[in-house]
Amino acid sequence: MTAHPPVAAQRGRHRPRRAVTSIAAVAALVAGAALTGCAQQRDSDVYTVMNSSTDESYHRWDAEAMARCGKQLGLRIEQQSVPAAQVMTKALRMASSRSLPDIVQFDASEMPTFAEAGGLVDLRTLGLETDEIPRGIVEFGSYRGTYYGAARSVNTLALFYDKDILDRAGLEVPATWDELRDTAKRLTEGKRYGLALSAGGAEDGVFQFTPFMWSNGGDETRLDGPQVVGALDYWKALLQDGSLSKSTVNWTQADVNDQFMAGNAAMMINGPWQVETLNTDKSLHWGIARIPVPRAGDASVGPLGGAVLTVPKTGDEDRERTAGRIVACLAGEKEQLTYALNSWMVPAHEKAAAVWRDRVPELDALADQVAEARSRTGRLGAGWSSVSLALQSAFQSALTGQSSEAALKRAQQRAQQRAESGNRGTRP
Repeated sequence: MTAHPPVAAQRGRHRPRRAVTSIAAVAALVAGAALTGCAQQRDSDVYTVMNSSTDESYHRWDAEAMARCGKQLGLRIEQQSVPAAQVMTKALRMASSRSLPDIVQFDASEMPTFAEAGGLVDLRTLGLETDEIPRGIVEFGSYRGTYYGAARSVNTLALFYDKDILDRAGLEVPATWDELRDTAKRLTEGKRYGLALSAGGAEDGVFQFTPFMWSNGGDETRLDGPQVVGALDYWKALLQDGSLSKSTVNWTQADVNDQFMAGNAAMMINGPWQVETLNTDKSLHWGIARIPVPRAGDASVGPLGGAVLTVPKTGDEDRERTAGRIVACLAGEKEQLTYALNSWMVPAHEKAAAVWRDRVPELDALADQVAEARSRTGRLGAGWSSVSLALQSAFQSALTGQSSEAALKRAQQRAQQRAESGNRGTRP
């Protein structure tokens, strides 16, 4: 799902469902912006960054980083923050009026749509290097091998657990699916469920399903494959055991955190964007671990979440080059570490990540999970949105009675139909 707190979650509020915009429509708008240049006159020493840092803390942290980079580069950087769900829509409107900002911070799952339409500058041509960024994170900000988006930090999901509840029950932190199912069942008592997760009909649920799908060998290119069916059957088993609330199908990741903090769940699947809120309750003693895997020894493969800084094509190559210098500063080792320590995310830069591990050892398991994490759009690019919408419908159907096999067969058909429709829309 999705990532500002890298849009995978805005202070725990993962982005809501977004409208799917056709590549043809995006291409027409961004091409017009790039070919005709900037319509509005701009102050040569003022550069604009559009992001989704509407949360007060993140807006302030970004403003401070921009002030430092602006001082270093001898220019002023202004921040324009809009709700996460509106970044793409706002960027498209600005492209149509030829008033794109110098830098847009897209959720990484949305960036390929703008890139496929030809609306972004290759960051390597602007001097950005990727030598000290792990390959998976470089791919996270790339589309078809071209590096368009620089991540300042990334996030993924982990298993959070209440230490006191597990200790009182004499239970170890589960590492496999069988252990998770057994532990969740044994911790379900009264109003407390053993586990909380989001299976809501939005990107939250898809984001949370990917560790189960991928760790089981499933693939987004074949939603009706046996490994994907098996992952959804596992969710159904947890629900049938009574270990998950029936409200799971409606919960966002913020709702999941609320349930955990209220003592209504002994464990939860969630991300580091919740840490700041978790730490407000001094009586809650929580820990994190990798998400359990189907079999001992399997890799726990979660989704990379977060946002990437991009430079839109505006037709003004001088401004684009300067925008690249701003991105290089904001995504540099020093600023990454500062941002990550504020936001509890994991720095994208290897050296910054090593320092981060030493500074926040309680989140070391999260860094391990990031090391195995994948980009949602790595295989399908802009086609991910079709898969996401199809999976969202499948969750609602399967967790309310339909078989996983039938729900995912329909999801595969829907995803394929949307992909074919999108391809027709891009033909000359």
